[in-house]
Amino acid sequence: MKQFRFKIISQLLLIVLLSSTLIAQSQLEQKLNSLEGIVKVTQIESDSIYSGVYVVFIEQPVDHNNPEGDHFIQKFYIGHIDEDLPVVIELDGYSLPKPRYNELADILNCNKIQVEHRYFGESVPDNAEWKYLTVEQSANDHHHIISLLKNIYKGKWISSGISKGGQTTIFHRYFFNDDVDVSVPYVTPMNIAEEDPRIYHFLDNVGTKECRDKMIQFQREVLKREDELLEMFLDDSEKSGYTYSIGSDRLIFEFAVLEYTFAFWQWQNNNCDEIPDMSASSDELFNHLKRNSSFSYFSDQGIAPIAPFFYQAYSEIGYYGYDISPLKELLREVKDPSSKIFIPHNSNPQFDCSLMQDINSWVQKHGNNMLFIYGGNDTWSATAVELTGETNSIKMVKEGGSHRTRINSFSDEGKEIIFSTLEDWLDYKIER
Repeated sequence: MKQFRFKIISQLLLIVLLSSTLIAQSQLEQKLNSLEGIVKVTQIESDSIYSGVYVVFIEQPVDHNNPEGDHFIQKFYIGHIDEDLPVVIELDGYSLPKPRYNELADILNCNKIQVEHRYFGESVPDNAEWKYLTVEQSANDHHHIISLLKNIYKGKWISSGISKGGQTTIFHRYFFNDDVDVSVPYVTPMNIAEEDPRIYHFLDNVGTKECRDKMIQFQREVLKREDELLEMFLDDSEKSGYTYSIGSDRLIFEFAVLEYTFAFWQWQNNNCDEIPDMSASSDELFNHLKRNSSFSYFSDQGIAPIAPFFYQAYSEIGYYGYDISPLKELLREVKDPSSKIFIPHNSNPQFDCSLMQDINSWVQKHGNNMLFIYGGNDTWSATAVELTGETNSIKMVKEGGSHRTRINSFSDEGKEIIFSTLEDWLDYKIER
């Protein structure tokens, strides 16, 4: 009888708990739908720590300087726990097909918002004009979302993003510094030139000279066997479903060889001891090239989802090119390599470095409560933010780390510095 009573009580408690959760979720949906400009709110499945996960669509001006003009619908996700807890808002730099894991929200055990960038994924204006794809316009998108959601979420706000999302995070802080309490950009370049030459200097010095020499010898051997390896490249591309429209097959193959050094250090899929030497078979050379220099990056299928980025790169935020001096006499088609080959044909970006220089200066002089995470051997660390000590912001660099470097990549000592800093800035206890 006692066991029966206990079972009944347990079931009743579960029903009460589930009912309370459903009521809270219903109330949140009602609050979201009551906000001006919210077009649609849909709860989606979640197996995470969140009591409810929602996809939300909001109406935004295409041009925030002309709010009465054309509008578009922007997508973002909410992972909800409690309205009084902090909010991590991840400002993504690209499309966002579905919500994903966010390390910082997990560490803080708090609410999570993830925003798809304008002109990417489902957040694309009809008949979009390239001139409205700017750093300032996207910052206004994020300001609008944060301003609305502060009607619901009353805790501290932390903005964050990875790589281009990290750039987006910095740019938003520059235009709307008071929107958030803390910012945590991960592996974020701050390019100040159309094709920033600091990349070349970094690649000339990263790792050991022995490793760098070995990489050049690998590239040279691949180019010496270009006819054979090109056929392997084309066969593999066909099997993968890749097509190439930005240049001839040979041109693309040579670009893939040039990309090798940048991508090797960015992702570190192999270590230096695994680089094939001149005695390796052509299969070994090809497989190593494929593993460390993504062919999809140059394919129509890889370019299409991120094409707007290349407009941004060559209008405001900068990118990188290639130093061909160690390989020049072996290249048959690539003579003056530039990543401008990726620029959308129907756009005509004109690069202006002045905004990036202003933002870089602002970060150094006024960008407080910013925690920068970098991998020491990541190629994008070549153009990392350089702090001058004029603010309270800190920069954490994981020795030997790649573009995959996160807070949890650090030693216990490094993580303690990060956790203590966040606790101090947020007045919030992190569970160790």
